[in-house]
Amino acid sequence: MAHFAQLENNVVKQVIVVSNQDILDENGQESEQKGIEFCSNLLGGTWKQTSYHAKIRKNYAGIGYTYDEGRDAFIPPQPYPSWTLNTDTAQWKAPVDYPTDGKVYSWDEETTSWVEVPTTN
Repeated sequence: MAHFAQLENNVVKQVIVVSNQDILDENGQESEQKGIEFCSNLLGGTWKQTSYHAKIRKNYAGIGYTYDEGRDAFIPPQPYPSWTLNTDTAQWKAPVDYPTDGKVYSWDEETTSWVEVPTTN
């Protein structure tokens, strides 16, 4: 199965699954262009293929993700203003690495730090 993301102003509006049979070219090879044509004929709009295993376009597209043409990547929404985009992975990175002590933490934007989440027993 192939996955295609519908874009509006380069923002993902929906992701659909398309049968591999519907994206085969005249040589029996899978073709993104054939998939785009299939999706456009079915639902209209602008489409880009996305990979569930992130083999193309850095990340699997999700609703609200942005398609960056220059990077040819789907970028998730920025979770916090202090986080920066890793241009190699197209993933957001906190200004402080997540602790590796095995505890659970949540991000506190006010202090730009990880805060331990209390566990209940």
